Amino acid sequence: MSKYDVIALSQELIKRQSITPDDAGCQPLLAQLLIDAGFQIEHKRFVKVDNLFAWHGQECKNSKSLLFAGHTDVVPVGDESAWKHPPFSAVIDGDYLYGRGAADMKSAVAAFTLAMISFVTSQPNHKGKIALMLTSDEEGVATDGIKKMMPYIAKEHTFDYCLVGEPSSSLTLGDVVRIGRRGSLHVEITIHGKQGHVAYPQNAKNPVFLAAAFIEELSHFTWDNGNNDFPPTSFQISSVKTSSNTSNIIPADMIIVANFRYSPESSKQSLEQQLKQLLNKHALNYSLSWNLSGLPFYSQSQHLHTAVTQSIGEICHIKPDFNTAGGTSDGRFIAQYGVDVVELGVINKTIHQIDECVLVEDIRNLEKIYQRIISKIL
Repeated sequence: MSKYDVIALSQELIKRQSITPDDAGCQPLLAQLLIDAGFQIEHKRFVKVDNLFAWHGQECKNSKSLLFAGHTDVVPVGDESAWKHPPFSAVIDGDYLYGRGAADMKSAVAAFTLAMISFVTSQPNHKGKIALMLTSDEEGVATDGIKKMMPYIAKEHTFDYCLVGEPSSSLTLGDVVRIGRRGSLHVEITIHGKQGHVAYPQNAKNPVFLAAAFIEELSHFTWDNGNNDFPPTSFQISSVKTSSNTSNIIPADMIIVANFRYSPESSKQSLEQQLKQLLNKHALNYSLSWNLSGLPFYSQSQHLHTAVTQSIGEICHIKPDFNTAGGTSDGRFIAQYGVDVVELGVINKTIHQIDECVLVEDIRNLEKIYQRIISKIL
């Protein structure tokens, strides 16, 4: 068994200042614990990002394979003087463990690492495969982490199920499990006008005025109606700027930066087509730049849902709500390979905040939940 219990391991991880994309030694620490338990290990570095893959057992007929996924990087601490305790001190104060990454998501990483070790220690000849994938590039641009690891690992390994340790819980541990996420599609819309002097508007075309009716229609346009598991697709403008910042110039262009969070009822292609139709309807001269950062995914495995529901019920005595709310996660890169992905972790109330913290009891119970899920799946 590991020399750490789940609280001590959580504290050890929190003390390491692994601000994106620096792993700060978290993965080597975890890798050694897994090696000692008989896991095979592969470290992979893409650019400045450290990634870890560990596995035990093998795929075989009539058995399942389960992957745990997570990240060791954390967001910056903000104003360190505003923290109740130093953000990397991993102090336990009353019922809570404080520190950057306590909830998002070092406690979950500690919990599923030790749950995996416990399982293979007690059942070294288990059926199926159990694995772990970690990155230090989830809180950043997320281009050199799981996004690159999955195609690399998928050359030799396949998985039936994946459990991502993101902090999914809302009010109490296990009350919410994410079984899918909306897609994320970014777009930059440039409306072209004609630059001129503000005193001679007849000689110019103001792109802001030209786009006004278009923007108003965007504010209430229905892209799709969603479905039983996903809300309708939403479109939000995050930035508007012009090509000029001088008070006596009518700008040549207006640039709109926006994002679609879209349900499986839409696609990148359908949204692109609808947006172009709106632009053409308003007779605008425009340019578009697209960036697809995540496809929608949805877990429909009753076997996985049942294992998660039963495990949470046995430890927390509640029935979880399965939903697809929230933003994106690295699960989007794993689901593309035919893997059923769910997200289950601690309460997310303090993530990315000053005084991020997690209940000590929740960390212990999360390890127990993961242990039971592993046993039920494998």
